[in-house]
Amino acid sequence: MPYSQFTNISKAKEAFGLKTHEGGRFIPCTEPIQASATLTSYLQESLPLVSSASEKARSEGIVYPVLLEVRRILNREISLFSGEDFTIDESIGLNGKCDFLLSRSPEVLEIEAPAIVIVEAKKADLRTGFGQCMAEMVAAQRFNAAKNRPVPVIYGSITSGTQWRFLKIEENIVTIDLMDYPLPPVEEILGILVWMIQNG
Repeated sequence: MPYSQFTNISKAKEAFGLKTHEGGRFIPCTEPIQASATLTSYLQESLPLVSSASEKARSEGIVYPVLLEVRRILNREISLFSGEDFTIDESIGLNGKCDFLLSRSPEVLEIEAPAIVIVEAKKADLRTGFGQCMAEMVAAQRFNAAKNRPVPVIYGSITSGTQWRFLKIEENIVTIDLMDYPLPPVEEILGILVWMIQNG
């Protein structure tokens, strides 16, 4: 069964022996990063159209352009994957597609370790995405370890495009930030995502 079977936090905790810690912001106060004129102009057009549209429209109209901007800010030294198969261990449910995955490898033809950030797009209630995102973060941990490129922290985000939530996994501890981070403004989201990649 795919990642989407983890419809809540409890299912992911039970399947992978995870513990959760809920609280406030675990990301340090990051400097907002000015968006390019291209992204600013694009979001001015897309936000009014897709903010109440389908999950697919939000993914394509807001999330993907923001993540593409993160790649540009980091001089294209990272790779961005959208809707790629990320099957790690089908026997325990670590299989299926990730909405978005960022890797600290510049290679773009296939996912290379270390996978650092998982972003799960949802239309409405962001809480429904936590279990799935947690399972995908566990998969990223195991993928990196299998490739001999382990990293201490994997970061995740669940987003509707206009609201973002963040979490991280260290060993078997998942820390969940209970705050919603709005977009717009895009500058704070860019600052957080860049920090995650640089500190994962």
